[in-house]
Amino acid sequence: MLHYSTKHLSAKQSYKFLSGSIIPRPIAWVTTLNKAHDTVNAAPFSFFNAAASDIPLVTLSILRRNGEIKDTARNIIETNELVIHLVNDQVVESMNQTAASLKSDQSEIIVNKLDTTTSKTVKVPGITAAPIRMEARLHQYVPVKNHDDQIITDLFIIEITDFYFDEAVFDLESEYILPETFNPIARLAGNTYAHISNLFDLKRPN
Repeated sequence: MLHYSTKHLSAKQSYKFLSGSIIPRPIAWVTTLNKAHDTVNAAPFSFFNAAASDIPLVTLSILRRNGEIKDTARNIIETNELVIHLVNDQVVESMNQTAASLKSDQSEIIVNKLDTTTSKTVKVPGITAAPIRMEARLHQYVPVKNHDDQIITDLFIIEITDFYFDEAVFDLESEYILPETFNPIARLAGNTYAHISNLFDLKRPN
């Protein structure tokens, strides 16, 4: 096997190896509120996953760019609120457009003409077209530092307060999300995305 010691890797290589190996990854399409400008920001992140279920917790890691905190991370720290949306074919193009870098006082929602809906528990609105969305509050913030004590990633443990499911992707009787109907978009590396397919079951051992 090819071997690379991480102590000799550049940041770009580390990112390529992580994002290319840990696949597929779910996409968190996040809306937050910028208090200073009273604008709603939207951006996608794929360093995202579930963390606990006794209380519904997810993790969201937002990498810094050249040491600078991103708008979404700053907004979460300042307001403790966000809405997480999951992505399918119906919204993937809109999601991708919100990945563009805008000034902090510009709203990706307005620039991309996205329809929003009022949330029940948080002040941050949700994106109407997303098949699944989750209103959420900050549970724990962890500034992740490098070996020189510089913050390189803003890690958030997020508590979900409210779930919303499009009726088409949800079996009301069993309370299961229907993966083949949901057909989520997964993040790979670079500009590449994927769908789930060829589902199979394995019985877990006792």
